[in-house]
Amino acid sequence: MKYVVFLGDGMADLPLPQYDNKTPLMIANKPNMDKIAAGLAGMVKTVPDELAPGSDTANMSVMGFDPVKYYSGRSPLEAVSMGIELQNDDIAFRCNLVTLSEPDANGSITMLDYSSDEISSEEAAVLINDLNKELSTDLISFHAGKSYRHCIVWHGGPLDMKLIPPHDILTQKIDAYLPSGNGSDLLMDLMMRSRDILADHPINRDRIRRGLNPASSIWIWGQGTKPQLPLISDMYGIKGAVISAVDLIFGLGICAGMELIEVEGATGNIHTNFTGKAQAAIDAFKRGQDYIYLHLEAPDECGHRAETENKIRSIELLDSYIIGPVWQYLEDSRKMTGEDYRIMVLPDHPTPLSLRTHTSDPVPFAIYSSDNSLNRPAKAYDEQACSKTGILIDPGHELFGMFIRGEF
Repeated sequence: MKYVVFLGDGMADLPLPQYDNKTPLMIANKPNMDKIAAGLAGMVKTVPDELAPGSDTANMSVMGFDPVKYYSGRSPLEAVSMGIELQNDDIAFRCNLVTLSEPDANGSITMLDYSSDEISSEEAAVLINDLNKELSTDLISFHAGKSYRHCIVWHGGPLDMKLIPPHDILTQKIDAYLPSGNGSDLLMDLMMRSRDILADHPINRDRIRRGLNPASSIWIWGQGTKPQLPLISDMYGIKGAVISAVDLIFGLGICAGMELIEVEGATGNIHTNFTGKAQAAIDAFKRGQDYIYLHLEAPDECGHRAETENKIRSIELLDSYIIGPVWQYLEDSRKMTGEDYRIMVLPDHPTPLSLRTHTSDPVPFAIYSSDNSLNRPAKAYDEQACSKTGILIDPGHELFGMFIRGEF
């Protein structure tokens, strides 16, 4: 049996008044997802009530690991993907390169862009390395990641502080969302000093010249400790691979003992290499992998940016350029070898366009099995149709085991 999970990050949404109260999933032309829903469909609560609705907790749940038991913070997962060796007393933090406004008449500063116009990894590496030269100490170090997503490690640092993700406060004044709690003074100092270093940096001068947002500051959040996950082979008896464009998902894959597949041109937004991701999944199956976790970040990014048309389009591109070709390969392979397969499609969490941040609401899932063993269909793959089946998986981490075993 072969398995593939198509994860459309943040695909689920709320009804849009301007579209007759339809959601992006209801609006999008997605024949393959709808066909999957003709097998079995329902709703799954991926984020436990006691945890924040992040891609970290939600993807961990979708992958079959109980986040209440295993979650130790977002940034440590990204650190693992970046090859950072964390000690048991290290605290890792996500370090975004963001664009902040100049102070207004009252001295208030606004979060203009949590990604600095999705700064390139090459430009970002120069900035982060320069910040490391100026701001690192025996206890603090900066590590370059991908695009705007980077890492700070504080050796022996505190964990109990309140830090807010920058994508949650886009277009808002930052005053009420600055770091607070034990150790926050040091983080505030790093953030303020970073503004001075980045203000006239050649990279930023060139970006402004090209009409792009400069990386005018760092924003620190997502703290946590070294993660410990069981291997997916031990838990589920399968070997698998992860295809993504973001360090967080790769970090989860590393901790679970999965192969990491990087695709040239994969960006984490709607301008990504859709066909390359599909081909990478097909090639992994040809190499003998049992299971592929194929993650697409684009719908989530569009939700944060309130880009309605792009969110709808990203769903359609996932359907046509990724799900369609991979499904066709699995079907052709089954006809030749007799090996059955199962496909699942779902988001990790909703990222409603109207809210521009994540929520903990249950999300729609759909599963197709080539052995025709599943017969609890929905009329289509969307929030409304899937909720009408009456199936709700809670806690959400149990869904993956049911998917692998075919037990519903």
